Amino acid sequence: MARQAKLVILGAGTAGLTALSEARRYTDDVLLINAGPYGTTCARVGCMPSKALLEVAHAYGRRDWLEESGIRGAETFEPDLPTIMAHVRKLRDRFIAGPIETAESLGERSIHGQPRFLDPTTLEVNGERIQAETMIIATGTRPNLPEAWRAFGDRVVTSDEVFELQAPGRRIGVVGLGPIGVELGQAFAQLGCEVHAFTKGSNVAGLSDPEINASLLKVLKSQMSVTTGADVTLRQSDDGVMIQGEEQEVVVDWVLASLGRRPNVEGLGLENLGVELDKRGVPLFDASTLQIADLPVYVTGDVSGLRPLLHEAADEGRIAAYHALHPEAECLRRRTPQGIVFTEPGAGYAGLTRADLPKSGVVTGSVDFTQQGRALMAGRNAGILQLYADESDGRLLGAEMVAPDAEHLLHLLAWSIQQELTVDQLLEMPFYHPTVEEGLRTALQAARRELGQRRAQPDLPLCHEPADWALG
Repeated sequence: MARQAKLVILGAGTAGLTALSEARRYTDDVLLINAGPYGTTCARVGCMPSKALLEVAHAYGRRDWLEESGIRGAETFEPDLPTIMAHVRKLRDRFIAGPIETAESLGERSIHGQPRFLDPTTLEVNGERIQAETMIIATGTRPNLPEAWRAFGDRVVTSDEVFELQAPGRRIGVVGLGPIGVELGQAFAQLGCEVHAFTKGSNVAGLSDPEINASLLKVLKSQMSVTTGADVTLRQSDDGVMIQGEEQEVVVDWVLASLGRRPNVEGLGLENLGVELDKRGVPLFDASTLQIADLPVYVTGDVSGLRPLLHEAADEGRIAAYHALHPEAECLRRRTPQGIVFTEPGAGYAGLTRADLPKSGVVTGSVDFTQQGRALMAGRNAGILQLYADESDGRLLGAEMVAPDAEHLLHLLAWSIQQELTVDQLLEMPFYHPTVEEGLRTALQAARRELGQRRAQPDLPLCHEPADWALG
């Protein structure tokens, strides 16, 4: 006899655990099935350990500025890579404890094993059949790795394995310069390693604005070797791995393969759902509700391929669980998209990127942080910010940037875009001096000039409505 459940969630990553949390607001009749390791991709091998490494690397990378500013002895600092990697793993283990505890707290409602669909409402796992009113697929992704590269053993690693390196060699190759490759490549370069990075395209870190992309490339090339437009092959070498491109070859101790990720769908029996699969092997689904056709099955998190970021996976987990238990409810609105790359200076986008913008009806405002006051004081004067505004009403549409404190600027802009604020409304906001945010004001002023707008008053709000802080 099959085990019965109201809702079954496949996967205990960020999306799956958030779906679990949302579902338990309405019912306790939920099963969690997980085939892989517990602890979420972000906490185990993604954003958390990488940022732990980056914090150390960025701090050490400021030693030259310290010396120039009068702090003597900085040139004697020496990174101990084995100790640094142990520090990263110690923090990583702390971060994964919470998700693991959540799964364990479910007791018999948490099952470890490989599930397989027999039909849209029936699964088999560990020889047991489970029937559910509705299902959520949140099985996540794993790094791409060419089959031929597996022969190099631990000399070629992915982001899933890099933090397990005990004593990384100091000659490093990075193949692929998306956000992960750029972050980790710069981190090891700042820690004094010899880094050779290669990418097939001309853009890095997911940036689409040519000026912003060039700004980040300039920074990276000052710290490591970067080759764009490169199609490379790997060969065994007597003392490492040889990376061969069309016009160059270099020998490194090990290679970080940062070639994107693929969905974990093998063995799930998705063909038994009786619906069309996309080229990744994932069923086609409604992007608003995440429902597969008219089936009681939903897709959520990185496996969906929509927005493979932790905060987006969490939101998708909420959406999937909400609609799984309220199938007739109105769809939930997605938040304004943003992506942050934690390089130094930081990089990323909020709202529409340059590639997403309409062909006409858009004005741009920019600021060059190489001359921005607060950035100069801190020795972090690098990067460019570009704002995109609607030409008809001045409403902010999006932004791309390479800038000091980009993670904070991008949040401010994402919030502003979601509130549909205009350039004029943003210029009415307070800007403290001296701050990096003053650079944002410079870009807004440039956008207003492009809009050709003239104001009948200074950049201050009118008194027709009292501000909350002024009420007594």
